[in-house]
Parts: sequence; C-alpha cells; structure tokens
Amino acid sequence: MTYGNGQYTYELVDGWAKLPGEWTFKDVCSVTTDAQDRVYLLNRGEHPVAVFDREGNFLYSWGEDLFARAHGSGMGRDGSIYCTDDILHVVYKFTLEGKLLQTLGNKRQPSDTGYAADHTDFFWSLTTIARGAPPFNRPTGVAVAGSGVIYVSDGYGNARVHKFSPEGELLLSWGEPGYEPGHFRLPHDIWVDRQERVWVPDRENSRIQVFSAQGEFLAQWEDFIRPTDLFIDEEGTVYVCELCERVSIFNSDGQLLARWGNGAGKDMAKTLFIAPHTIAVDSRGDVYVGEVSYTGNGIDRGARTVQKFARKT
Repeated sequence: MTYGNGQYTYELVDGWAKLPGEWTFKDVCSVTTDAQDRVYLLNRGEHPVAVFDREGNFLYSWGEDLFARAHGSGMGRDGSIYCTDDILHVVYKFTLEGKLLQTLGNKRQPSDTGYAADHTDFFWSLTTIARGAPPFNRPTGVAVAGSGVIYVSDGYGNARVHKFSPEGELLLSWGEPGYEPGHFRLPHDIWVDRQERVWVPDRENSRIQVFSAQGEFLAQWEDFIRPTDLFIDEEGTVYVCELCERVSIFNSDGQLLARWGNGAGKDMAKTLFIAPHTIAVDSRGDVYVGEVSYTGNGIDRGARTVQKFARKT
C-alpha cells in the first residue's frame, strides 16, 4: 500500500524489522540512523538499543540494565549516539557499539520544578510544573550540533531546553511552563539544523517552536496535533510525527507536502498507527516511524512497533 503524494510517495515495507526469537520492543520510543543507514531502535523491551540494517536484518543489541525508561536519542557527529532516560533523569553518550562514554545529569535526582508525577492523570501532572529549573527533570530528547554542542529537551517534569558544551558543561537554559512563545507545555524532543537553529516539538501546545542557538525565539509552526518528534533532511525537508496517528512532511517554509495516517478506529491491532512517537529518515529518503502503543494503549504490536515507508522513485 502507498502513502503520501507527489515526490513524497512511499510504500509500506510490511514486517520490516526481523526480531530475533521471542524478542519484543514493547515501545519504540526513538529511531536514529547512522552514515551506513543502520537503524538504531531505542525501545522499552529487554534489549534497549536494537540495531538493524536498512533491510530490517537484526545486527546486534546493547544497553541491558542501563535504562529505567528510555525516551529519546540523537546521533553525534563524532560517531556516537546519545540517549535520554526520563525516569533516571540522565542523558547518556555511547559509542555505536554501546560503550558508555559520558553521563549528563544526576541519576535519580530530579531538579525542583514543582512537578508532581501522577501516572493516572498525566495532564494534571503537567500543571504542577511551576517553574523552569536546571537539568534534569524527566528529559525527553537530545540533539547534537555540527560543532558538537549538545541540546536537550527537558520535558515531562520540566519546561526547558538545555545547551551543553561537548565536554558536558552547561552553557545555557531557556523556557518556562506556559503557552506564550518561548514557553513550553512538554518539550517532547529536539532537532538542530545546519544553521544551528533549535527545533522543539512543544507537544501539548500542538506546535513546533524554532530558536536560535542563543535561545532566542524565531518562529512557530502550528499545523499539528500533539507533535512528538521531527527530522530535517539535507534538503531542509521537515518530517514530523504526531501522537494523533499521522505523519506530516513540510518544506523549509512550512508548506505541507504530504500527510498520512488514520484514527485508531475499532481494530487497533490492525490500524496503521496507534501512537507515533519518533521519526527518522535514511540517506535514500526512506521513513521510519516508531510507536509507543504499549505505554499508551497496552498493545504490543510486535515488529510493527516500528514501520518503514520506502520512498518511491
């Protein structure tokens, strides 16, 4: 089956991820690709980082016993991968083979934002965030600029973006809870483009905000419903996944180029999307979408927790 339109038309690669044996992802919370188009799936199964080739063949895994609740990831320009854990309140830096190189944050020591976690009432918990605070309180996403500078979205228990030197020194933080430009209601992930503009899916405000490297507000895009992640390719095309069960593609000026998805419907086991949480694009323009259907709906979709859409030429 095909999705999208025009130059952005895709074929769903059914059963792309060839999981070993009885393995399960539960949730695929973040997808990252490297220069060889290997696909790194940060997930909430027993093997937190599962690596596949572009054909979906399993290569290796790592990260066992390191994560309490994996959330976001980003590829470093130095051949490394960064991962966030929103329960441990840390950001890890690894080699692509899983050797731990660096830890940002104090494990199990959240900063004081006023946040009161209540897993039975997620939206109430967000309203308890009274102020922006230092790193971290449930960090969500991480991105690395060409200079090696590290940006972290600190979202579930905070309302800030933090900027670190490559060595891990905190350089700058910005953001407060709220609805005005420069404020956040769950900064859910983060991307840094070639101009070192910082793009932040502000999920519960249903917008993406764009900032300078100094944290100055530049723009916001609003044609979304609860955006969770974005990816910007070499041409400046912006790919966004939304928790409302759809994927959207825009040009650099914010013009919608393609969009697909569907509501959950009655048969949630067969619907295309349930809870899109992460999106990535490889060098050939193929799109990968990972979901948190287990956390959100109690449904383990098996290999379909991540889906590949091959771009048609």
